[in-house]
This record gives sequence, structure tokens and C-alpha cells, in this order.
Amino acid sequence: MTARNSARPPTMADVARHAGVSLKTVSRVVNREPHVRATLRQQVLASISALGFRRNEAASRLARGASMLTIGLIMENISNEFSSRLAKAVEVAAAEHEALVVFGTYEERPERMRMLVESMYARGVDSLIIVPSEGDHSWLAKGPRTVFVDRVPAGLDSDVVLLDDLTGGRVATEHLLARGHRRIALVSDHAGLSSVHDRASGYRTAMRSAGVAVEETLVVHEVFDPWRVSHEVGRLLDLAEPPTAFFATNNRAAIGILQALRDRTERPAFVGFDDFALAEVFNPGVTVVRYDTARLGRSAVDLLLSPTGTPRRVKVPVELVVRGSGEIPPPA
Repeated sequence: MTARNSARPPTMADVARHAGVSLKTVSRVVNREPHVRATLRQQVLASISALGFRRNEAASRLARGASMLTIGLIMENISNEFSSRLAKAVEVAAAEHEALVVFGTYEERPERMRMLVESMYARGVDSLIIVPSEGDHSWLAKGPRTVFVDRVPAGLDSDVVLLDDLTGGRVATEHLLARGHRRIALVSDHAGLSSVHDRASGYRTAMRSAGVAVEETLVVHEVFDPWRVSHEVGRLLDLAEPPTAFFATNNRAAIGILQALRDRTERPAFVGFDDFALAEVFNPGVTVVRYDTARLGRSAVDLLLSPTGTPRRVKVPVELVVRGSGEIPPPA
């Protein structure tokens, strides 16, 4: 058998050669057509698995005379580095299927998210990838095919790609506890979002496991912009018993902490969730919980283009990246 060129993805012709069947048989299996013997179907599926073949949904649509596949990506705010990285990852993954991606942002306004969904659907967008807002999403059950990213949609059982938020919150807090911190503040946005809830749950789990009571006055939710985070951090540091460390549940909160510390003599430790471009530039660098955004985007596209009828949940792992800010000890 001739070795396949590793510089390009495998084609149906490669699968046909590997399985020893006709190209038409492979096409029938890939397109889930009836009247293929079970033994032949298994033979083709085994070759598909061995070669890592992925069905080109866009090419299939064009062959049927349909228009090019268009994916709508709806996010909170494209100016947020998480969103811009996710957009890039989805665009790269979609390009492998010759699909187009159109973007829309709703800036945490549920009514705008609904407007974007309806507008895209009316303009021929075939399917959606959504970072959902807070609130009920059951109205999407009769809409276009949708995969959700980063947050679990309320009121809807659908394909979702998530980060391992619970583990991220736990390891970030354990890292601070291991350096001797006991008064650890939590700074986050909407507590009702599944990602924020799970990161905060990880924080509470780590504190409880260490036998440290969570001081609720050090838990801050509903802050979204770095300037507001900066204000809240300053307020906490002015307490009679201030926190000696912070866990920031997103990159905006970490940036807000940096802003708050710019003109202060205190140097509390802090760990952020989400990496960001300048995290290594500061002195000390920002210790973060990091993940593979490309994997997040690719997983969403893969689920979108391989429907099964059964809701699936993919969890992307996270890791702690130590750079200095999370290693500052508490005051003596």
C-alpha cells in the first residue's frame, strides 16, 4: 500500500484504498446511506478510525447542490482576549471543512443574543456556536443546530464544550494555600454562569479541604470590567483584616487586580483563570490557570459537524502555569 502524504488530511480515496473497497462504498458509509453490508460498513469505519479521516461537511453540501456551510459564532465580547482567541480557533477549525464563520457579540445582554441568533438564522446561517449569556435558553430548542462553549445553557440539553472549571478553581486556591495564605479573596463576574459557579466551587472545595473557613466578605461577584475590579480590590485591601491573596476567575479580573496594585505598597499574591498576552511581562509574572483555546474551538466545530442526536459534553483540561504572582508569601 502506498503511504499517505502526511502533509494533507486523509481523503475518502485514502480510506477506500486502506479498506480495499470502492470509493462509492466509502461515500455511502460516510453519508450514512442505507444498503451497505454490515461487514463492509465496519471495514470502512475501521479505516476511517485508523487514518483519522474527518468528513468534509461543506464539500458534502456542495455536492448535493446546497450552499456553502456557514457557522455563526456568538460570544459575549470580541474585545475580550478569551473571545478573540476562541474566534480564531473556530475559524481555523472551520476552514478545514471549507466553512465560513460569521461573528456576533452580545456584551452580556440576553436580548441582544436572541436578536443575533434570529438574525443569523434568517440570513441562512446553518448552525451556531454560542458562548451563552445568563438566563433561560430553552427557546433555542427549535432553532438551528447549536453547540455551546464555556458555559452550560440553562433550560436546554445540548452539545457543550467546557473547561474543567472546577479543577481550575481548586488548583489555583490550593496553590495559594500551600504558600501559607488563609485570607484568600475571590473576584468574579456573574455567579449564575456555570463557568463562574464551578470555578468558585473549586475555590470553596480547596478552602474546605484545608480546614479554612471562607470569609464571605472577601467573595466578590458581579464585577465585569477591570476598572470595577480595581475598585473592589482596593476596597478589600483597605479592610482592617485585608486578604493576603486573590483568586481571579477570569482574565479581566486579573487585569483589574494589576491595576489596583499599581499605586499601592501591598503585594498580595494572586492567581488568575485565563492566560493573557502580557501575563509574562509583569514583574512578577502572573500565575494563571491555562488551557488550550485551539482545542476548545476545534472540539466545538467537531461536535457541530458530527451530530448524533444525543447531547454530548466535552471537557477540556486546564493546567497551572507558575510565573511569580501566585508564589508571593503572606506578610510575616
